[in-house]
Amino acid sequence: MNTTKIMSAEDLNRTYLRFAHQFLEPHDDPNQLAIIGMQTRGVHMGRRILQHIEEKFDYDIDFGVLDVTFYRDDFRTKLKMPEVKVTEIPFDLYDRDVVLVDDVLYTGRTVRSAMDALMDYGRPRSIKFCCMVDRGHRELPICADYVGTKLPTHVQEEVRVKVKALDDEDAVYVAENADEEVK
Repeated sequence: MNTTKIMSAEDLNRTYLRFAHQFLEPHDDPNQLAIIGMQTRGVHMGRRILQHIEEKFDYDIDFGVLDVTFYRDDFRTKLKMPEVKVTEIPFDLYDRDVVLVDDVLYTGRTVRSAMDALMDYGRPRSIKFCCMVDRGHRELPICADYVGTKLPTHVQEEVRVKVKALDDEDAVYVAENADEEVK
């Protein structure tokens, strides 16, 4: 098995802090900002960014959780039953500046699904996208507004963002074979 650690816990924490700064920077009124974490790892990443915003800047930013399972264009073609998770957006999206947070940007299809889903909850003023790793191989004209790192990969490789809450570790790995398990 050939895996390579790309980012450590320290690297991730530094990136979360940078994202907090970047999210707030364009806003005269941070109350217009809302952060929405995409299930599953994007939720944990979004909460880490939100924690930095609260601790360093003392802002109380709205936070939501989005599951795009039923919005995916491959939903009906998968062989196994999809695992549906919670969507919880307990605030009005109308005229808000939303930042979607996810772990890896790959083909762009998940982000497209997320934008479709958001429109069912309201009409934001703007939607920005944040990912920890942009690995390339886009199939749709989608790009991230905030990127932790750009990491050119081969199609057979897999990028895995680990979060402490789920994986007992904060790190980013690349596995040479997408079927191999990162330990």
